Amino acid sequence: MTSSGLETEMEAGTADSAKPEVAVWTDGGCRPNPGPGGWAVLLCFRGHEREMSGGEKETTNNRMELTAAAEALEALTRPCRIAVHTDSEYVRNGVTRWSTGWVRRNWRNASGDPVKNMDLWRRVLDAAKRHEVSWHWVRGHAGDINNERVDKLATAARISVEAR
Repeated sequence: MTSSGLETEMEAGTADSAKPEVAVWTDGGCRPNPGPGGWAVLLCFRGHEREMSGGEKETTNNRMELTAAAEALEALTRPCRIAVHTDSEYVRNGVTRWSTGWVRRNWRNASGDPVKNMDLWRRVLDAAKRHEVSWHWVRGHAGDINNERVDKLATAARISVEAR
């Protein structure tokens, strides 16, 4: 489905809920790490789907995983209830466990060092503020159809960046 179909459906809203429920799958990676990388997102809402992907010439796996999460949350222009599925424990743990301490310590980790990828963590956390987000870890390459789908999209994005 085109992105306009998903957005039009979401703009219409639902009679039984103030916030639309959106299922999201994200993935990112690079080869080698660091090296060229790709990220991908699948947004699902009431039978409509939207795929997004992109890449960078020189990056890391963690940056691509975070970029996917940020892009997904930023793509939803009205407040939503979102279930984000990621195979990155780094992303899930960062958002659900570590970020509170980072913010309290002025973006320093437990060792007192600056948090890596702070720019992307801030993007993810800022975008998440307007939504109700639940974060779900899924095992990568273990048969979750939508996780496999975003993995293929992220790989294709990485290959596209390599070809440029």
